[in-house]
Amino acid sequence: MSSNKPMPVQTDISAPFWEGLKEGRVLIQHCSDCEKWTFYPRRHCSHCFSHQVEFREVSGEGVLYTYTVARIPTLPEFAGPEPQLMAVVELDQGVRVNTTLVGLKEDEIKIGMRVKPVRALVSKDGTVLLRFTGVDVDLAEIDEVPKQPEAPAAETAAASVRQIPLSDEEALQSLVSDEFTPWSNQLLVDQDMIDQFAALSGDDYWIHTDPERARKEGPFGGTIAHGALVQVLTSRLKVDLGFEITGFTNMVNYGSERLRFPSPVPAGSLIHARARVKSVERLRRGTQMVLELNIHVVGQERPAVINDLIILYM
Repeated sequence: MSSNKPMPVQTDISAPFWEGLKEGRVLIQHCSDCEKWTFYPRRHCSHCFSHQVEFREVSGEGVLYTYTVARIPTLPEFAGPEPQLMAVVELDQGVRVNTTLVGLKEDEIKIGMRVKPVRALVSKDGTVLLRFTGVDVDLAEIDEVPKQPEAPAAETAAASVRQIPLSDEEALQSLVSDEFTPWSNQLLVDQDMIDQFAALSGDDYWIHTDPERARKEGPFGGTIAHGALVQVLTSRLKVDLGFEITGFTNMVNYGSERLRFPSPVPAGSLIHARARVKSVERLRRGTQMVLELNIHVVGQERPAVINDLIILYM
C-alpha cells in the first residue's frame, strides 16, 4: 500500500461528484430532455447531447457487470498483501462505473450480484473514492489511508531460540541456508519520515521531498524514500532469526559485502524484511557471518534493499 497511488483529477465538471462522495452521497448526471443518466461527468448528455444535465443523488446500488482479480499489481503503488478486485458495476440507472470491490472474498463474487457503494477515504486531505461491496455486507465506509502498524507486542516469555556456541563449528555451518526467515513486523515509510531523513542527511533532492513535482515529473508517480533511509530502518524491522550466538567477547557490524537498491519505496509504503545466513567463516580476526537482509514493500516480490551484512564475532 502506498500514498503515491494515481488519483483522479477533480475538474469543474466533475467536482460535484467528488464533493458528494465526501458528504456520503452518490451524485450522477441526469438529462432533463431525454430523461436518461450519464456517467462519467461531462458537459452534455451522452445520449442526446443536450446540455440540460444536472447532478442528482442516487442510492449507488446496482449489479456487478464484470470483474477481474489482479494478483500482480497493475502498478507498483497498488502492491499489497491482497490482490486487487477490479470491477465494473452497472448502477440501477443504467450507467457503468469502473471500481474496486472490497469486503468480499473471491469465492463470494458472482457476476450479476447486487452491490452497494462504499466510501473509501484514501488520503489525509479527505479524498474519497467510490468502492463497492455486496448488498448484504455490513460495510459503508473504509479507511485506506496508510498508517503506522501497531508495534509488535512485548513477549511475556522468552521465545524458543537456538543457542549456538561460537566454538561449535558444525552448528555454525548448519545455519547457512537458502531459506529465508519469516517476515518481520511491518513499518510505514511516510512523507514525514522521508522529510526528516532529508533534513538530517542533507539529501533534499526533489524526488524525495517535493510530492507535487515528483507526481508531475518523476518516474514513480510521486516521492520515494532514500535508499539509505530504507537500509537503516532494518533496526526497526524485527527479524526472528531463530538462533543466538553465544560465547563471544565482542560482536561488530563490519560493513556489507553487497548493498543494492533494486526497486523504489514510494512514500506511504509499508515495508517488511526477512533474512538468511549466507556464510560463516573462521578468520584471523574472528568468526565472520554474512547475513543477507532483504527489505520489501509489502506485496512486492522484488526487494527494495538487498544488504549482505558482515557480522564479526571475536
